[in-house]
Formats: sequence, structure tokens, C-alpha cells
Amino acid sequence: MSRQNDPLDTYLLRVLVTLLIERNLTRVATRMNQTQPAISAALRKLRLVFQDELLVRSGNAMVPTPRGAEVLESARVALAELDRLVAGGEKFDAQATQLLFKVGCPDYLSTVFLADVTKEIRKQAPNARLMVHPLGPGYDFEQALANGELDVVIGNWPEPPEHLHRAPLLDDDIVCLMANNHILARGDMSREQYLHAPHIVPLPFSSAHRGVIDKHLANLRLTRNARVIVPFFSMAPHLLPGTDLIFTISRHFAEHYARVLPLKVVPCPIQFPRMQFYQIWHSRNHKSAAQHWMRGILKQVADRLFASTTPSTLALAGKTTP
Repeated sequence: MSRQNDPLDTYLLRVLVTLLIERNLTRVATRMNQTQPAISAALRKLRLVFQDELLVRSGNAMVPTPRGAEVLESARVALAELDRLVAGGEKFDAQATQLLFKVGCPDYLSTVFLADVTKEIRKQAPNARLMVHPLGPGYDFEQALANGELDVVIGNWPEPPEHLHRAPLLDDDIVCLMANNHILARGDMSREQYLHAPHIVPLPFSSAHRGVIDKHLANLRLTRNARVIVPFFSMAPHLLPGTDLIFTISRHFAEHYARVLPLKVVPCPIQFPRMQFYQIWHSRNHKSAAQHWMRGILKQVADRLFASTTPSTLALAGKTTP
């Protein structure tokens, strides 16, 4: 087939994959930095190419047709191969690159860590694009890494997936965050007071991997008094002022919010293991110069952010090559 008769260019392929994942024209337009009419026009072209509606309205939502669901995986693989082809050269010029870097990250790292990552990328690669994808119990980040939907994921699971490459980023101790007029804010909280106090507990950001706090409490055969459950870590601090609630989280997160809200950071009476963060990625991106640069940015920011702390040794089994 000649280039002039090729019905599916890279842009349309990217729109196709994003539409079938997001199933919302407005979100696709925002994610791809396009107007909604442009995405609508691309969808019309795609329907002509595939001779199928691909996405149809069902109540207030859009759902893929059988044909749409069928082509999604093949389109993802094709797009991932194209991205790998573009990024796979021996040389990488950060100042000139226009690549899209896709990072999966818990929302509570965005307040400090990702803010500095964004600044560094804007300084070193002003033409690059960054997409941050939230992690949640319904999101299969391992599959997303495998098919190229994500380039790298930042996590802190006690048992990271062994089949993925990983490298340490930073570690932090675990503290309690509470209202500054909380009855336990003096800092002499006992284990019994901690366990019986009402807690804010976020939903885990992976259904397959238990969090550090819950895993450690389970090992001790202890249970905290979870009274408020929130979908995002960053929501929890805003619910603390004026209440008797406690939020258990890493120190750098707690101290950030203690600076901007009437909150106090208090030592936790239970000796939790330090919260260790690492970046993980799939073998498909392991030798990419562009991805190596991106992982270097994450490590550079982490080192600078925690330069004043003494890192503990991060013992990780399996692959640890940055």
C-alpha cells in the first residue's frame, strides 16, 4: 500500500488507543492536548477506516463495540512498537526531544516529588511531554508497563513484582499527621491510644499489592480503627483539622501538609519499617536511551529531595539495574 493510500497514520492510531481506553471525548482531548472537535473528527475518520462505530453511546457513557474491543490490544502493541522505534536510537537529545513520557504514580507523591520532577523536565527537555497516570485498585499497572501505556511506575509495595526491572528512589520514615489541637498532638501517644483512635485510611492504589502500613500491622496481628476511607491520599490531610482523626503516612508528605494546614506531625508509637519507594519498568524500555534519561531524572530529584536524610539500605531481590 502506498503512503498516500495508507488510511491509518500515527496520530489516528494514538487517538484510537486513547479513545478506547478513556471512552470520553473530553478526556481524550485534554490528554492529547487537542480540541474536542479535532478528536471528534478523528473518530469519524477511524469509523470510516474500520467500517465500524468503534465507540457507541450507552446512557451517559461510551462503550466499545465488539470490533473496538478487538482492535484495542493490537493497536496498543503497534503504538508501543512505534514509540520504541522512535526512542530506540543510540543517541538521545533531551533539549530537542518531543517524546511523551508516561509515569504511573501514587497521588501523594505529586505534592512534593513530582512537582520537582516536572520542574526538572521543563528545564532539561522543554519540548518533551509528561503524562502522570494515577494508580488505583482497578488499574493494572503491570499490563500498562507491558503494552507501553506507561513507561515507568513509582511504587512502595513491600513485595514488588519480581519480573520487572526496579531501582531504589528514596525512603522515608512513617509518622502520624493530625490536627494541631488534637488531644494526642503532644507526641506521647501510646500504642493503645494509636490503635483505638479513629483513623483516615486511603484505598490501596493496587488491589494486588498490600501497603506497608497494613502489611506490618497484619504481621503484628494488630488492627487500627479505620473510621474514614478516602479514594486519594491527598484528600486525607484536608479532613483532619478540627477532628480527632489520625492519618499515618510518610514524613515528607506529612511535613508538607503541616506547613500549609493547621496540622501537626507526631511520631508513631508503632515501629513501622521505613517506607521505601522505587521505580519499576518493563524490559521493553530497559535499553531505551530516552527512558534511561527519564529514570535518571526521577533518581536525580529523589536524591536532591532527600539529601538531608540518611537513606537506609534498600534490599530488593531480582533486577536492580537503573
